[in-house]
Amino acid sequence: MGIRNYRPYTSSVRFKTSLTFDEITRERPEKSLTEPLKKTGGRNNYGRLTMRHRGGGHKQRYRLIDFKRDKRGVKAVVESIEYDPNRSARIALLKYEDGEKRYILAPVGLAVGKTVQSGAESPLETGNALPLRNIPMGLPLHNIELAPGKGALLVRSAGMSAVLMAKEGDYGNLKLPSGEIRKVHLDCYATLGQVGNLEHEAVSYGKAGKTRHMGWRPRVRGMVMNPVDHPNGGGQGKSKGGGGWHHPVSPWGQLAKGLKTRQKHKPTDQFILERRKK
Repeated sequence: MGIRNYRPYTSSVRFKTSLTFDEITRERPEKSLTEPLKKTGGRNNYGRLTMRHRGGGHKQRYRLIDFKRDKRGVKAVVESIEYDPNRSARIALLKYEDGEKRYILAPVGLAVGKTVQSGAESPLETGNALPLRNIPMGLPLHNIELAPGKGALLVRSAGMSAVLMAKEGDYGNLKLPSGEIRKVHLDCYATLGQVGNLEHEAVSYGKAGKTRHMGWRPRVRGMVMNPVDHPNGGGQGKSKGGGGWHHPVSPWGQLAKGLKTRQKHKPTDQFILERRKK
């Protein structure tokens, strides 16, 4: 898969790039594995705006992904590699020996016709899911559980991978893509390999209309607003803080830079051995 550039017929496509989608083998999703996805426009169940800059965008259906990989010991053949509008990674459609179909995240190197399976006795091959207890140290991993049987929560974005660095008792030390080193129970399942679609980060949207298609509405800087609308608004000319300089804040006055939002004395702090890179 590569990056496609455009001839600059207009200023909007001068810097635009997109993926070539060479690895996609099927255009329409498996209908039985999709469900409707309702647009919220950033509103909660009371109709109040809780997330700004959301709205519009192309209509989508949600693909049901098998994050648990709980069909143990049954082999499955990769039928297709597909695009998923709800995530940065590609997804793979598996067909098991008993006829059941499921979607999983597609790692690098997984192709149509290959066989994958999950379970403690699975071979150490890309796309297979095993408990951390049975995985050697140093291999790239993704789709990792935080609690046994709960389903994968870690390392699911395009191009991401984690590494098992050590095993101590019932816990293993995982180095996550953020640089954080965290203890995870060895009974948690993880999938071998690195998440595919490595070029995702290199794509440049090039124009505002592309982000509108994705459901993102425009953002207006607080500095160009009036004082009634934002703490940073107002001032004569281009002022950095609403007349008198102060740290950048949100419209409700919360510090925008340097404020730690993770709650103090969180119970799971005991599992974090080293914080992520600053």
